[in-house]
Amino acid sequence: MSSIKTLKNFLAITRHKSVAAAAREIGLTAAAAGQQLQQLEKEIGLELFDRTKRSLTLNAHGRSLIEPIQEIVARYEALRSNLQSNINGTIVLGALVSTLMGAFGKTLNEIKHNYPELEIKLIAGLSSNFLDQLIEGTLDAAIVTESPYALPQNVQWTELYKEPMILISPVSPSKSKSGASHTDPNLPFIRFERNTWTGHLVDQTIKANKLFIQEGMELNSVEAIIELVRQGLGYSIVPKLANISWENDRQLRIQDLPGKTIYRKVGLLERKKHGRQNITLAIKQHFLSSL
Repeated sequence: MSSIKTLKNFLAITRHKSVAAAAREIGLTAAAAGQQLQQLEKEIGLELFDRTKRSLTLNAHGRSLIEPIQEIVARYEALRSNLQSNINGTIVLGALVSTLMGAFGKTLNEIKHNYPELEIKLIAGLSSNFLDQLIEGTLDAAIVTESPYALPQNVQWTELYKEPMILISPVSPSKSKSGASHTDPNLPFIRFERNTWTGHLVDQTIKANKLFIQEGMELNSVEAIIELVRQGLGYSIVPKLANISWENDRQLRIQDLPGKTIYRKVGLLERKKHGRQNITLAIKQHFLSSL
C-alpha cells in the first residue's frame, strides 16, 4: 500500500505539473519522485497522467483521485497535529496582489516572524482562478474577496477584514482659491475586469450610487488602475487598500460617493478538510486578533 509520502508526492505533482518541481518541494530527487508516482499507478492499475516527452497532464483518472487523496492526507495531518502544536512545514497560498498592499500584507510578515519554521509559498492571481486551483489541489488556501456566487459544498470562506470601495480621480494641475482640485468631466472610467469578483463589486457600487459612467479601459490589476489614474488617464472605483497613504498622495483625489458605501470583504478560502488546517487556523486567529 502507498505511503503518505507517496500520496503527498502525487498531490505535489498535480500542483506543479512537473515531477522535478514537485521533488524540490517535498525534498526528493526527481528520479525518486518519478518512481513513487509509477509505484502509485502500478498499485492502482491505472495511469494518472497523460505523458509526452515534454509535458505531464493530469487525466480523468488522476483528477478523480485528487479529492479522496487530499482527504486521506488531511486526516493523517490532523492526527499528527494533535500530537504536535508547532506550526511548520509548507503552505501554498494564493493571494490577490492588492491584499498584500492591504491589511493582509502586515499580518503575513508577522506570521512569518512568529513561525520561522513555516514556509509560505505565495501565488498571485484572481479570486475566481484561485477557487478552481483550490478544488484541483494546486493551492492549500487563498486570500480572496467574497464570492458573488454560492461556493461548492466542500469549500469554506472566512472573512478577515473589509475595505470600502472608493471613487478616485487625478488631481488637476490647476486648483481653485479654496484649494479644491478639479477633474476633467470627460475623463474615461477605468474599470476593474467585469467578470472578476472585484469587478462585480465595482458594478454594485455604480448601481447603488446611480453613477453615470463613460466607459474607457478595463484591467485586472488594482495597482495598475491606481497608477493610470495618477497619470491622469481616467478615474476609477477601487477598494481603499490599507497600506496606501491615500491622504498624502498628491496625484490622487478621493471623492465621496453620493449614496451607499459598498465594501470589499477579504477572507481566507479553503477546503473544509485539508492537510494544512492547523496553519490556516493559526493564520485566521492571528489575523483576527491583530485587527
